[in-house]
Amino acid sequence: MKEIDISKIIPVVKKLCMDANYYIDEDVIKKIKEFQKKEESPTAQEILSIMLENYKLAADEKMPICQDTGVAVVFVELGQDVHLIGGDFYEAINEGVRQGYKDGYLRKSMVDDPVIKRKNTGDNTPALIYTDIVPGDKIKITIAPKGGGAENMSEVKMMKAADGIEGVKDFVVDRVKRSGGNPCPPVIVGIGIGGNFEQSALLAKKALLVPLYEKNPSPVWAKVEDEILDRVNKLGIGPQGLGGMTTALAVNILYKPCHIASMPVAVNMQCHVHRHKSAIIE
Repeated sequence: MKEIDISKIIPVVKKLCMDANYYIDEDVIKKIKEFQKKEESPTAQEILSIMLENYKLAADEKMPICQDTGVAVVFVELGQDVHLIGGDFYEAINEGVRQGYKDGYLRKSMVDDPVIKRKNTGDNTPALIYTDIVPGDKIKITIAPKGGGAENMSEVKMMKAADGIEGVKDFVVDRVKRSGGNPCPPVIVGIGIGGNFEQSALLAKKALLVPLYEKNPSPVWAKVEDEILDRVNKLGIGPQGLGGMTTALAVNILYKPCHIASMPVAVNMQCHVHRHKSAIIE
């Protein structure tokens, strides 16, 4: 059993919040350059060039890539051999978010009452925290700031088993088509299938953490990902919704077993500012 003091959590989360908003991952940059070479629309090519320039400026100046610095979505892999001491684990995460958004000059986007008062909490807390207990004696924390534009274009549908894989593909493509330019394409499309209502949505969000060049381990599902990506990029929405063949950079699917009478399918959209950073605490 390894003891880890809660005080170690705060600075790690703080840094992850800032880094995720300042530094775009190399796989995103590589994908955009790859699609830029294939893009036929001069407007789309120019927009992709501007995106690449913005990524560099944000990193050089340590400024947010996007003004919507999102809600702090936190994925924790907590080793079962870790003994946390010195305080409240979730409060430590929230304190890290609080400090990161304050010291990093990141926009605070959380409101306390979702409907009536909608008063800003002032420090971007509470974070949305999902914890998995895993083997080992380490803690892995991933921060994935999620903006409203892409999140608002996401959807869960309780489909029938009879809809089959073609029904799933049609639903996902239609969701992207109805989204248009709202989620700031080129997007990453996270798809969660199975489980139940809430688990499918969580799977879809976790699918966004899959590296963009990593294929589904199942050849059958990898083919489905490719087919959906091809159909999405034939919609003509293009970068920022201004036309072109680069509507999505990647489609990632995660799935789980489900009830014999159910087939839940969730789509979680991510904008081109594909933010997430991870750290391991030992």
